[in-house]
Amino acid sequence: MANNPRSKHITQGVARSPNRSMYYALGYEKADFDKPMVGIANGHSTVTPCNSGLQKLADIAIQATKEAGANPQVFGTPTISDGMSMGTEGMKFSLISREVIADCIETVVNGQWLDGCLVIGGCDKNMPGGMIAMARTNVPSIYVYGGTIKPGRWKGHDLTIVSSFEAVGEFTAGRMSQEDFEGIERNACPSSGSCGGMYTANTMSSSFEALGMALLYSSTMANPDDEKVGSAAESARVLVEAIKKDLKPRDIITRKSIENAVALIMATGGSTNAVLHYLAIAHAAEVEWTLDDFERVRLRVPVICNLKPSGQYVATDLHRAGGIPQVMKLLLNAGLMHGDCITITGRTLAEELADIPDLPRADQDVIRTIDKALYAQGHLAILKGNLAPEGCVAKITGLKNPVITGPARVFEDEYTAMDAILADKINPGDVLVLRYLGPKGGPGMPEMLAPTSALIGKGLGESVGLITDGRFSGGTWGMVVGHVAPEAFAGGTIALVKEGDSVTIDAHQQLIQLNVADEEIARRRAEWKAPALRYTRGVLAKYAALASPASKGATTG
Repeated sequence: MANNPRSKHITQGVARSPNRSMYYALGYEKADFDKPMVGIANGHSTVTPCNSGLQKLADIAIQATKEAGANPQVFGTPTISDGMSMGTEGMKFSLISREVIADCIETVVNGQWLDGCLVIGGCDKNMPGGMIAMARTNVPSIYVYGGTIKPGRWKGHDLTIVSSFEAVGEFTAGRMSQEDFEGIERNACPSSGSCGGMYTANTMSSSFEALGMALLYSSTMANPDDEKVGSAAESARVLVEAIKKDLKPRDIITRKSIENAVALIMATGGSTNAVLHYLAIAHAAEVEWTLDDFERVRLRVPVICNLKPSGQYVATDLHRAGGIPQVMKLLLNAGLMHGDCITITGRTLAEELADIPDLPRADQDVIRTIDKALYAQGHLAILKGNLAPEGCVAKITGLKNPVITGPARVFEDEYTAMDAILADKINPGDVLVLRYLGPKGGPGMPEMLAPTSALIGKGLGESVGLITDGRFSGGTWGMVVGHVAPEAFAGGTIALVKEGDSVTIDAHQQLIQLNVADEEIARRRAEWKAPALRYTRGVLAKYAALASPASKGATTG
């Protein structure tokens, strides 16, 4: 495979290498050169609570790797906190960090000729970044999710990070007191762990269980709890066994296992970002997977989990209700998952789920049975039309009517749109168009959580549409459409929309349309000129030059 230059086992190379002296400097003994070399890619940092609790998981993984008869080699990976960078120029680095993480892991695993890799991560881009690297390097690998945060509490209500963003809109609309605004801000994030709803981090980690690249139950454990440490240790032991069996990521990441992962995402009401990330993961694994495949899965898989942002509960509630294995068992029994897919344990998915009850417990309302689904079909709809001929992604759960036709309110960036929302210049029936925010135009395809949350806080979530060539946070809900392709910077039709143009979003017809005559659109396109690059050097410029369209995963690999 092109990205994996190794042609023999590393220990064979090390055994014959004159550079063994450098291993002796690390405390190795002669017998260690007969053991597998296992990379521990540690995403621990104090940048964000999502990653601040990872060191204990790395420590136990190191210990368990040694006890299993392998040599751990620890290295770090970076992270960008989406929640902290949201609404700032820093958000442009978020998606780029996925590529940087993948490149870091690939560089060390291949540069050091490692026999396997255990990746530990927390914040949103840690998961797809790690999985892309696993698929590229194709040495036996396993993902260890850092764990979810526990819900915050204020005046008897559960909180997540999205509560803070929505509170901004409510406070500026005069619908919330100063006391409650500050109380929510102080109490939304009570501990270490990743954002607690079925937002991007929990969406991707949950899907890794279905993909077969992470242990069952590991994605919904809370970071502060002891079981998370035990799961990390078991993950290291399972990885060492996978190395002995030569069970590699591309044996596990197949078209059928990706379909399992996407089915799980639909069933749990997961993040729009999962579309982008699985396009990139499939590309790295050289598996054929397109936007149309997401729509194919959506049409047959119901939403059966009542989870935030559009539902009531958080990941810790899901864990207590039976976790992802219970959701998968329901889907498997309904013929909506492929039980013959191999997992990192060496057993098939059906074998892994054999002891899981056929029905969820009756004393919970987080996981529904298929016949009592919240929605008969999945929530991540792929729309196409003259505004997005290559496709875009709409999140349609939680809406009474996912159809709107209204006047375009056009903004060239997120900040002016946010100012207009907070100044009450946006009216029911409007369709906001936020553009030049795509992979190349942003660059980095920033998330629009601040404006979408402000709309919710202002009470406009059901009556105002928002279209962008940027992304949305996993915490977003409402009449929102993202990942519009081609993007504005590439001359997509979204660049040609004018203030007041009629625009239609119709999830029922899977349509996104600029209601302007073809001749007028052609005239505008002839007059359009590409803007200058916003950045001409550094990582943002590199990403803008290399990134594929959103419809292809916005990846550089």
